[in-house]
Amino acid sequence: MKAQKGFTLIELMIVVAIIGILAAIAIPQYQNYIAKSQVSRVMGETGALKTAYEDCLNTGKTAIGTCDMGFTGSDIASLSEPVTSTAGTAPSPLNTKALATNGTIVATFAGNAAATLKSASAKVTWSRTDAGTWSCTTTADSKYAPAGCPKS
Repeated sequence: MKAQKGFTLIELMIVVAIIGILAAIAIPQYQNYIAKSQVSRVMGETGALKTAYEDCLNTGKTAIGTCDMGFTGSDIASLSEPVTSTAGTAPSPLNTKALATNGTIVATFAGNAAATLKSASAKVTWSRTDAGTWSCTTTADSKYAPAGCPKS
């Protein structure tokens, strides 16, 4: 009597089918996770600019090109307010726009951002009131929006 060695073709096909089903479920979920984490990342990167913005207001550096926001650039977002930058490049302090007490910090997804965020031209916006309070909103789908930055 000989003992069976190896796997039959049916057993191998069942394993391949199971892996295929798992991949079909896992890949879209992973892409959603990546997009959500990128929205959170841009929220944090732009939120860090609030401190520099406040410092410039407090020291009177509100004219065009006088405030260095200290932003080193992002590979997934381009800034349009208060600094103009392209994804993947650091902005020049000379690209700083005039600052106002009711100003905004705006980033649009670009560069290496998830395709769903780039195709929707999603943005993260921090808005400052005259009283000095900041609030965050995003135009990304609500399933990607972090708790502290709801969909507008």
